[in-house]
Amino acid sequence: MKISQIFISAGHNFFGHHDKVPDTHPMVAVDQVECLAGQGLLGDRFCGFKENYKGQVTFFSSEVFADVCGKLGVSGVSPGVTRRNIITSGVDLNALIGKEFVIQGVTFAGMAECSPCHWMNAAIAPGAEAALHGRGGLRARVLTDGVLRVDPT
Repeated sequence: MKISQIFISAGHNFFGHHDKVPDTHPMVAVDQVECLAGQGLLGDRFCGFKENYKGQVTFFSSEVFADVCGKLGVSGVSPGVTRRNIITSGVDLNALIGKEFVIQGVTFAGMAECSPCHWMNAAIAPGAEAALHGRGGLRARVLTDGVLRVDPT
């Protein structure tokens, strides 16, 4: 698995905003991020959110993003619009559900699909929620401390 991008955000834009307008907290691209066991990613909105939270970190496939953008005729959009933390390549994220896995020395537990919601239609393009069905990413818990870095290209 390769890490192509890392994003964190200090606040929620969509989470908890049902029937409300989204907030405007930016997703900040970083070259590395500190992972805290049982907590999440330092500086991210879900770090320390609640005990044993299954979405301490989210992963998303760059290949899936490219496919969805291609099908919807979208270009020039960052995968950061999905509000997922770790953008990966070379891995089937759904295969990691229910498994422990290690990336760059940090251990994670794959908990569940990060199901797309209706906000994806606004963030990417109309039809994005349906196009992402069954491949919206992975929610995971952080099991060990460590640092993740964007892999060199």
